[in-house]
Amino acid sequence: MPVFHPPAVHVHSASLCDCMMRVESIPKFTDSASRLWEVVPLERQKSLLSNVWCGKCRHEVTIANFTGVVKAGDLLLVGKCTECRDDVAKLIAMV
Repeated sequence: MPVFHPPAVHVHSASLCDCMMRVESIPKFTDSASRLWEVVPLERQKSLLSNVWCGKCRHEVTIANFTGVVKAGDLLLVGKCTECRDDVAKLIAMV
């Protein structure tokens, strides 16, 4: 009886990584933080998320697995560095 061998599937690692990053980056916000975040234009949101200082990497990185809360009227994002997985945060002044 012949043995069935499924065809090889090649997955580009960056594509897989991008897909996994989107899944793990679904943010959890408090209601008040969500309202503040929604008024920030999409392009500005992208810029803010990709310009977070990592003290371990010593340069700007992208934040992942982040949450959002309001502190003293400003939006605070807390999450993980996409490069070293250390804790990072971004305080967004809401004027």
